[in-house]
Amino acid sequence: MPTVEADPGPFSFAPESTALLVIDMQRDFLLPGGFGESLGNDVAQLRCTIEPLTALLAAGRAAGLKIIHTREGHLPDLSDCPPAKLRRGPMIGKEGPFGRILIRGEYGHDIIDELRPEAGEPVVDKPGKGAFYATDLSKILDNDGIKSLIVTGVTTEVCVHTTVREANDRGYECLVIKDCVGSYFPEFQRVGLRMIAAQGGIFGWVADSPAVIAALQE
Repeated sequence: MPTVEADPGPFSFAPESTALLVIDMQRDFLLPGGFGESLGNDVAQLRCTIEPLTALLAAGRAAGLKIIHTREGHLPDLSDCPPAKLRRGPMIGKEGPFGRILIRGEYGHDIIDELRPEAGEPVVDKPGKGAFYATDLSKILDNDGIKSLIVTGVTTEVCVHTTVREANDRGYECLVIKDCVGSYFPEFQRVGLRMIAAQGGIFGWVADSPAVIAALQE
């Protein structure tokens, strides 16, 4: 069984019951000139995850891990967007640099070219921050006997954190890959990762991608 040196301690997992979860690596959030940058954010803080995540995905695929991608977004009529979310995010559904912002089917809503899903890899469209809310993710994991999640994506303090907390409550063991998750805010990145591994791993474990790749290749 592969074992990864992690914080707060070693993380062991069985590849046949482990999924690599790639959260919201979408053009709206990561592309220069896109929605994320239009809010004054530095997309370089997120784009630094692309190279290590590409390598991790290759290793995960070679090892036979189940790969699951998520995208945050809404139906064109916004019927699945909670009113409170729309009030706090009035740009949702408006025309942006890459089509209507966070609307399914628009260019900006889709996953960046560098991390494009391969055939057979599920893409879970979610209306909320967490990947379990109003989605089929639980069914997908249950059907494949998944017990452990290797978690990557953006942003660390929002969709990654929410998903890890949801997964923890459902009994999944989560390993968050610190160079494969990103935040627009370096302080949020640092504290968000510390919160996951605090108190003996209250929400999960944290490790670097090279350690995971090495474990998968043993």
